[in-house]
Amino acid sequence: AGMWRAVAAASSPVRALCRVSPPPLRPPRRRAVSVAVCPAAGLADERVETRVAGLDPGQAVTLRAVTADQSGCMFQSCAHYRADSRGELHLGTDASHGGDYTGVEPMGLFWSLAPAGMERPYQRLVPRSTGTPLKVELLVHQGHSPPGTIPGPVVAKAEVERWFTAPGVRRIRLKEGGVRGSLFLPPGDGPFPGVIDMYGDEGGLIEFRSSLLATHGFAALSLPYFDFEDLPKVMKEFKLEYFEEAARFLQRHPKVKGPGVGVIGTGKGAELGLSMITFLPEVVAAVCISGCSSNTVADLHYGEMTLPGLRFDMNKVSVSDTGVFDTFEALDDPTNPANSPCTIPIEKAEGHFLLVVGEDDRMWKSSLYAQLAIGRLRQHGKENFELLSYPGAGHRIDPPSTPFCQVAMDRVLGVPVLGGGKSKAHAHAQEHSWGKIQEFLRLHLG
Repeated sequence: AGMWRAVAAASSPVRALCRVSPPPLRPPRRRAVSVAVCPAAGLADERVETRVAGLDPGQAVTLRAVTADQSGCMFQSCAHYRADSRGELHLGTDASHGGDYTGVEPMGLFWSLAPAGMERPYQRLVPRSTGTPLKVELLVHQGHSPPGTIPGPVVAKAEVERWFTAPGVRRIRLKEGGVRGSLFLPPGDGPFPGVIDMYGDEGGLIEFRSSLLATHGFAALSLPYFDFEDLPKVMKEFKLEYFEEAARFLQRHPKVKGPGVGVIGTGKGAELGLSMITFLPEVVAAVCISGCSSNTVADLHYGEMTLPGLRFDMNKVSVSDTGVFDTFEALDDPTNPANSPCTIPIEKAEGHFLLVVGEDDRMWKSSLYAQLAIGRLRQHGKENFELLSYPGAGHRIDPPSTPFCQVAMDRVLGVPVLGGGKSKAHAHAQEHSWGKIQEFLRLHLG
């Protein structure tokens, strides 16, 4: 926190120290308009307070947020507000009347960030480096300007830094046997609850959730499983022994609290998490976000056992007039008896499940798959699960304030794919589930 205060202080504008007198013929303004964001530098999953002062009572303004990702792509958002009787605005209590969202949404400018008009659409704002903050500029413009139009003159601005790791968190790049990835350790001696973190079929190494988990006291292993370094380039088939090696590495780490470890996964990563808690005694808690209760796409081998993968039928993919692919109906039906060999026998798991789904997921039928998983557990007399089901949320439920992306470019197919969801409902699901996920992991990992 001390580091961030120093960073914020260093970046405050020097020009405030050298005010220039207004020209004698122009009547001086009542007071300068200012926008303050608190904290000016803080964690990316925490709320900020945004206040504007010095406006005229009832004055109409547009608030904009502008940032760029590490490749230079610009993202922006906007919302329309009116000052109160004192000429002030507080985003924690005052409602937006238009723009990219409406209502009282303290973090609306952050979760509604989307590629600017001149950028390629359908890009996702995902931090590639956890060691540098996302810098977001907040601007106050005169008048109400609709999204995509040229806004009015800027009357105030401020910069806020969103950090994905706290001071003292250590990041260790792994090349341990066959295991690849990054281990994030909280400051201090520990021991800490250990969690393996996996994303979906985009492949590669995605670290920002792991670094935030470490910031909240977890030893988090960000685990890629294809398209990274010497791992397989594509999802053709998987060996559960790779994930077993990762679980054993984490379980035996001197800074990790035992006896078992947890796993959190999204999409394909959630489904792999279900297989891990089913077959690997080291894994005692699984957070499955928008996963399938059957093995999909790539066959999964473990010793002599093989779980075949459900296939996607590309003939069942629909394409909108704007070229967006809808894959909702494309996966083979897991309830078809012919597909029963693909079912993950989760009733064998001794640990606990947290199933997180968005009811408007259009990538696939994650609500149905969660119900199938629950039905299977109950059929075997088990109640070792919790379900978080969010109306209006889409496929990829990330940590809070991660920008909503209803349609995202698929890295493998190279086409835009519909993930579903409504921005406000999805943002609320992200905020609520993040706290519940940490509670669940602490409860079952000690």
